[in-house]
Amino acid sequence: MTQPHPTNAALFEAAQRVIPGGVNSPVRAFGAVGGTPYFVARAEGPYVFDVEGRRYLDFVQSYGAIILGHAHPAVTEAIAAAAAQGTSYGAPTEREVRLASLIAEAAPGVEQVRLVNSGTEATMTAVRLARGYTGRPRIIKFAGCYHGHADALLAAGGSGVATLGLSGSAGVPPSAVADTVVAPYNVVPELDDQIAAVVVEPVAANMGLVPPAPGFLEGLRQACDEAGALLIFDEVITGFRLGPGGAAERYGVTPDISCFGKVIGGGLPIGALGARTEIMETLAPTGPVYQAGTLSGNPLATAAGLAALEQLTPAAYAELEARASRFADGARDALADAGFDAAVCQVGTLVGLYCGAGPEPGWVPADYDDARTTDEQAYARLHAELLTRGVAFAPGAYEAIFVSLAHTPDIIEEALAAIAATATPI
Repeated sequence: MTQPHPTNAALFEAAQRVIPGGVNSPVRAFGAVGGTPYFVARAEGPYVFDVEGRRYLDFVQSYGAIILGHAHPAVTEAIAAAAAQGTSYGAPTEREVRLASLIAEAAPGVEQVRLVNSGTEATMTAVRLARGYTGRPRIIKFAGCYHGHADALLAAGGSGVATLGLSGSAGVPPSAVADTVVAPYNVVPELDDQIAAVVVEPVAANMGLVPPAPGFLEGLRQACDEAGALLIFDEVITGFRLGPGGAAERYGVTPDISCFGKVIGGGLPIGALGARTEIMETLAPTGPVYQAGTLSGNPLATAAGLAALEQLTPAAYAELEARASRFADGARDALADAGFDAAVCQVGTLVGLYCGAGPEPGWVPADYDDARTTDEQAYARLHAELLTRGVAFAPGAYEAIFVSLAHTPDIIEEALAAIAATATPI
């Protein structure tokens, strides 16, 4: 007797019995948009298919980790070949050297690379490295920038002025963020001789999409140089998505430490940090700053990452940016024609959407306070209506929209038609 196919609702109910909230990353629970999350059975190109057989045009793309499209043959073949040789060794491999070399060749200011297992590990290690290298305790981050869930970086901002960080999560004691200062994005803070590092998303992609204001990144570079602090770019999202040199190359500002993830793993778990040799040699085993990981640089992730990065030619980046531009422009026009108040932002291959009327035509947010003016209820309605038409945006109003190379011009036009039809009755 054949077993009936599970439903999304039944799986979510079962998941909630054995997994907190039924999900392994909070936004997936659809708490911000309502309804039941779809459970993915498989994916291909620009599509994901849920367990009930529904197909969605996917603009989540594993939150930016997928840049070629789902199940790209070059990536899946590389993973299969690597898996056939063993899935983990606890010993170094040639592919680790190749991937680290590729990152160092592409990323401004990077001479050596340490591979880790996630973006969280990369930023956590970068902060520890900066403190160890400088001998200073304090770090500055910016409100609305997410750098993973390490204790020291889970700090929330004050009311528009730099303030000592307050814990943004239960279980993070005040002592863990006592040396974290939170400043408003796009404002260069004052640094003193206790600041080890300033950590920033050079393009903020975790509060929707907030571009750096002219002079902001350059101002951070100058302030760090004058204070003897290190500048850390969190390029977990922007690295190898805005181009091979990420935001550092795009804006012409070289950080001291760069953090990577997502794209460099071809969809598998990975992270990396890199800097000039003088700084990186502070890490164990050559230096006193300890970091380790059993699965760091594992053979599956390095195989997938190398296969993905080999596809990202200059022509591929140009085509991806052109498609992102068409999507952003088309979505902006479709929403405006429908009388749906929204701002659509674009930085290179990244797109962001803010629901609600801005203070003036062409408005884009400048910081976290601006970003939080988005109409979350309107986004939730838009999200739900798009799902009924087979288009999947992230289940949260503060996530970026990811266009992949599998989103062909025809696919983009199909998505834009769905947006136009969706926005009309809302």
